[in-house]
Amino acid sequence: MRSHTQRPPLLSSNADPRRSDWHTLGRLLPYFWRYRWRVGLAMAFLLGAKVANVSVPLLLKELVDSLSIPPGSPMVALVVPVGMLVAYGGLRLCTSLFTELRELTFAKATEGTSRTISLEVFRHLHSLSLRFHLERQTGGMTRDIERGTRAVQSLISYSLYSIFPTLIEVGMVLGLLAWKFDIWFAGITVCALVVYVSFTITVTEWRTQFRRSMNELDSVAHARAVDSLLNYETVKYFNNEDFEARRYDVSLEKLRKATLKSQTTLSLLNTGQQLIISAALVAMLWRATLGVVQGHMTLGDLVMINAFMIQLYIPLNFLGVIYRELKQALTDLDKMFGLLEREREVDDSPQAMALQVSQGTVRFESVSFCYDPARPILHEVTFEIPAGKTVAVVGASGAGKSTLARLLYRFYDVTAGAITIDGQDIRQVTQASLRRSIGIVPQDTVLFNDTVQFNIAYGQPEASKEQVEAAARSAHIHDFIASTPKGYDTMVGERGLKLSGGEKQRVAIARTLLKNPPILIFDEATSALDSANERAIQAEMRSAAQGKTALVIAHRLSTVVDAHQIVVLEQGRVVEQGSHDQLLAMGGRYAQMWALQRTATL
Repeated sequence: MRSHTQRPPLLSSNADPRRSDWHTLGRLLPYFWRYRWRVGLAMAFLLGAKVANVSVPLLLKELVDSLSIPPGSPMVALVVPVGMLVAYGGLRLCTSLFTELRELTFAKATEGTSRTISLEVFRHLHSLSLRFHLERQTGGMTRDIERGTRAVQSLISYSLYSIFPTLIEVGMVLGLLAWKFDIWFAGITVCALVVYVSFTITVTEWRTQFRRSMNELDSVAHARAVDSLLNYETVKYFNNEDFEARRYDVSLEKLRKATLKSQTTLSLLNTGQQLIISAALVAMLWRATLGVVQGHMTLGDLVMINAFMIQLYIPLNFLGVIYRELKQALTDLDKMFGLLEREREVDDSPQAMALQVSQGTVRFESVSFCYDPARPILHEVTFEIPAGKTVAVVGASGAGKSTLARLLYRFYDVTAGAITIDGQDIRQVTQASLRRSIGIVPQDTVLFNDTVQFNIAYGQPEASKEQVEAAARSAHIHDFIASTPKGYDTMVGERGLKLSGGEKQRVAIARTLLKNPPILIFDEATSALDSANERAIQAEMRSAAQGKTALVIAHRLSTVVDAHQIVVLEQGRVVEQGSHDQLLAMGGRYAQMWALQRTATL
């Protein structure tokens, strides 16, 4: 018999190693590759917009120089300036037109990539183990996904719409300045750019820690708020509204301090950038003014240089913001990709085949399991559920009964031993085919915040309304649903909180009956019902289990007296097996439990 060693628990998302920005970009690029022709077309429009934009100062120079018309000149001399004004308007229009065409062309790529990544993360999260979902914080994780999705759009917006255009424009302007004037103009511009970019990157890198801390505290505060609201009834039961408010306020205070620190460093960055820009502008305009006074430059040259500087430094003025947002977007995207890189604790083997259920015999063969190596749960558990028979597992709380259901569903893999269905090791079949063959009514039923119709039909989404109603009748909940004002369109509330415990359980039973799988698991399925409804539903469950293999997990022994076989678990070990009568005759652990429960009901 093969033995599998259980993998160690997954780390929390906060413990994920921080990968390089280039690694994150490398993960993003394949998603855009399918839109490569759109990227190429968008870059062509981008180049056209920049050529038109750089041409504006050149045209302004010619326009200003042409306005130097001596007094008394004929009106025909105004024809050239008027033509230039029209051309100026045309260039401005072309700049806006090419920019809009670029955004329109690339919008499909941006939105399509965001959708693809979000869907991939969503699917991957559903494929992760139960252990991951028990350890995660829903509020913080959904915040990470939300920010990661926005990060894709931010990266495109800032890189394609801000950084690349600015780099192209800087290259064009530097070439024109070096070609038309002396090298000092280009030299001053290059020096200013180097100082500006170096200062911006250095300060932004330093303050990224404060921004990251602010985001982590924001996630913590959000997760705490969501957790408290999800446990609204518990808060009310213990009159702990003020306690929860104080806990939330502690998170908000930490977030406030981190936000203030981030804002202070941002002000320092902005002030330093403005100082560098102002110094460069003064140096450029002083040299241009000197050239005009000395006569080797025209007034139009001065206007052109000033226009160039304004066009360059307006986008550069936002470089700090852009760089910071890019860094933050890469951090957020990295967190979301970190979710994608989570290893599946339970995964299909490469040779996995679809489960073939011919009879439905389930066998636990020397199964051992532990959630934590220091605390074993099951010890060499062996028993069989014959095809078409019902086997019950009973025992005290913590004996490992519900763990058997989780292992059969393969939420976890066994530490040792094997579970087989018709001789097929469930580790060697696909999880999808395995779970299609099993239906479960869990002890703690959680419903979707949707209609009763949706929640029952969840067992078979393509089922007709008549099939849904038939399942509801079998679960003895149809009359209740029909008596409500909206019938099957009644909303059940978040996690089904608008229904009583018994009503939720009957919806869960109806859902499983509708699925109609060959193997059934009833995990304390009637625990929330009163005696009358319990007996009625037990009769329906027996009817539903006819011809099916059924595993019944129960604490109340009165619910399993009709089982073909009863397995008694104690501290993760099988201590007794047999029918109800056989176990009573043994006078062992089952007989003691039966006597205690009978006494308690008298």
